[in-house]
Amino acid sequence: MSSETILIIIGAILVLIAVVDSISFRGTSLDLMNVKLKIPLAVLGILLIFYGAYAYVGANMPGQIEQPVLGSKKQIEYPIKSIQVISPVENDSVKCRILTYGVYPESHEKDIWVLLKPSNNLYYPQSDHTNTSYKRNGEWQVITRFGGDKGEKYDIIVYETDSYTSEFFTTTIQQWNELRLFPGLELDEIPAGAREVDRISVYLQENCRGVY
Repeated sequence: MSSETILIIIGAILVLIAVVDSISFRGTSLDLMNVKLKIPLAVLGILLIFYGAYAYVGANMPGQIEQPVLGSKKQIEYPIKSIQVISPVENDSVKCRILTYGVYPESHEKDIWVLLKPSNNLYYPQSDHTNTSYKRNGEWQVITRFGGDKGEKYDIIVYETDSYTSEFFTTTIQQWNELRLFPGLELDEIPAGAREVDRISVYLQENCRGVY
């Protein structure tokens, strides 16, 4: 449960206490509290509800429309026998936000996740509003965001995952977003249900630190 939701619940409880204590039933009311206490209590509850709702919307509403840059693209060899990154390509120079996309065999049913590994050797799962990479008709894609220095090397690593690992990555991203803190994952924190299927290295063509 997020901190915004907790504030809304607390605010609602405070308002409910003040209202219930003031309700008259058969000519009498509880009047357990002095009116000088009930009014501030109700006002505080309302303020908490409004603040919690405002913070919740701010934290969960989609940001500006994503317009990721398309990088270089390699030729696809058919038939597709494995999950592959088609764009960007190995040793490509990329901007701060790109669309990483590729192909997969039609028979493939597991989720596909992209993790970034910058020079600090930590791992950062990438997600758009669908969390897992979007898959359809043998193609997959995900918006990929970089946050390093110009010229910094990044590994783009593609994993196929089971349902437990997908849930782990999804929960991790949600917690990082709520805390506004993105510490990265150590290699041994990545569940065993993630199997690496492709990897390329790219370099940042601009300073992306603090952009997202």
